[in-house]
Amino acid sequence: MNIQSERLQFRFYTDEDFNFLASMTADPKMMRFIGDGKTRNREGALRFLYWIYRGYEENPELGLRLLVRKSDGKRLGHAGIVPQIVEGVEETEIGYWIFPDFWGQGYATEAAKALAEYGFTTLRKHRLVSLIQRGNEASRKVAEKIGMELEKESWISGQLVCVYVLEKKKEEM
Repeated sequence: MNIQSERLQFRFYTDEDFNFLASMTADPKMMRFIGDGKTRNREGALRFLYWIYRGYEENPELGLRLLVRKSDGKRLGHAGIVPQIVEGVEETEIGYWIFPDFWGQGYATEAAKALAEYGFTTLRKHRLVSLIQRGNEASRKVAEKIGMELEKESWISGQLVCVYVLEKKKEEM
């Protein structure tokens, strides 16, 4: 899998990326709208990295990828396409985390757009979702910028989330 955009390269996580992942999961601003909103210690970050690795083993075309800025190799966050269950239905989610130092620079929108293209063309999906907690206005704007529309709200892992949907138009199939 080779996903990239104008400014971003998506790559698999490696053990050398652990400190960066740990810094993201320890940042309260970063974690505010992720899961239960709580930060993770290094042990929690390590469990998360192992979860990412298991995803690669199960399906190397899916999973979270580290986002690296092409111009200087700087790690900016991660994004990817991951399987989800929403109200008993299997869905394919576009997810994106950008480290707070890089918010407001269009990286999340650029990553989400590249993932949507990958999902429709390479993975041949006809429907993609983003699961966004209600108060996360920045992520909602990203979803809307790439053409996603709010379909419904749903309880996922104890959190009420907005289910944004992007469907491939029939003429594009």
